Amino acid sequence: MPDLREYEQAGGYAGLRVALRMTSTEVQGTVKAANLRGRGGAGFPTGVKWSAVPLGEGARRPKYLVVNADEMEPGVMKDRILLEGNPHQLIEGIVIAAHAIEAEHAFIFIRLAYREAAERLRRAIEEAASAGYLGANILGSGLNLDIAVHRSAGRYICGEETALLNALEGKRPIPRAKPPFPQTVGLWGQPTVVNNVETLCCVPHILRHGPEWFLGLSRSSDGGTKLYGASGRVRRPGVWELPMGTPLREILEEHAGGMREGYQLRGLLPGGASTDFLTPEHLDIPMDFGSVTQAGSRLGTGTMVVLDDQTCPVSMLISLEQFFARESCGWCTPCREGLPWVVRLLRALENGDGRSDDVALLEAHTRLLGPGRTFCALAPGAMEPLQSALKYFHEDFTRHIAERGCPWRKAPVV
Repeated sequence: MPDLREYEQAGGYAGLRVALRMTSTEVQGTVKAANLRGRGGAGFPTGVKWSAVPLGEGARRPKYLVVNADEMEPGVMKDRILLEGNPHQLIEGIVIAAHAIEAEHAFIFIRLAYREAAERLRRAIEEAASAGYLGANILGSGLNLDIAVHRSAGRYICGEETALLNALEGKRPIPRAKPPFPQTVGLWGQPTVVNNVETLCCVPHILRHGPEWFLGLSRSSDGGTKLYGASGRVRRPGVWELPMGTPLREILEEHAGGMREGYQLRGLLPGGASTDFLTPEHLDIPMDFGSVTQAGSRLGTGTMVVLDDQTCPVSMLISLEQFFARESCGWCTPCREGLPWVVRLLRALENGDGRSDDVALLEAHTRLLGPGRTFCALAPGAMEPLQSALKYFHEDFTRHIAERGCPWRKAPVV
């Protein structure tokens, strides 16, 4: 982890100095021009989100900036690298974003398991405050900002921004009805913006080098670079910073090293556990928001979970759906009751107790728990890997019924 002096020698806080010479509206316009889209999964344009916050003397205060560092999506590990590797980059991004929305208080909502990341953040915040980058009248600009690190007991539902705000207020972490949106009625009823760690880490570079430079880093219309990752039976699991729009094949074969010896690719979840499977026929698509959506999935976090030809898709889905069922906040009936029922059906298939209509029941659940049927996106996200597995690996499900159990369990162990 670089200390403050090393970060400054590498150009750190230069972007903040540029931003403080601009108005809040000008900072927003710069980020809009860079086409920075949220890196937390939804891909919403960052500058547009900021512009929904009321500005000026008549705006309600205080305003808050909240950093989502909860990162509980299975298969995702990108934000931890940023938090531990260079916390000053995040701090600089927070100060610039706070200036853009005229906020004077910021919270970093970090999962409890990220102990080392939280400690490094605290040390970096102390360094930044001592150097005048935080606190009162930052660099003589008139901007005041304090940052608090909030270590949460955490649940996956806290990835939903309004559930996160409830948790930060000390309430049960359940999603809020929208509208109103957090930009006008957020934390403690005040205007609030929630941004992902990776998103804010892009901001200092945009201000320092300009939006055209940031757009030029990309291989698509989405600006900048992206942290892509791969886990599973690949030769080199890991995370890499690459141009936005890097082809899936390049990430998997060149950076992850391809599949381990003796294994073949069957499919992958391109953006974490709550995205639809893609298959080998999709390997040449660019990994950007629009292209992955056209292929029938979502870019999400850009960290892929790889399924090989010797892993049972049904068994993999049991692990995923168990996680989603456990992490449901229980607020709405379809999610609270439907997800455990999906797990029960999948377990029956795996254990040889599946019935002829179980696959149809699973297909029905992907519709009944889909978008527009639940209070938030947790259950629809949980249905994405299931609905695509039923599409691409349908024969695996029917074999579990015909052979009364998992075919992989009957294979000799090598």
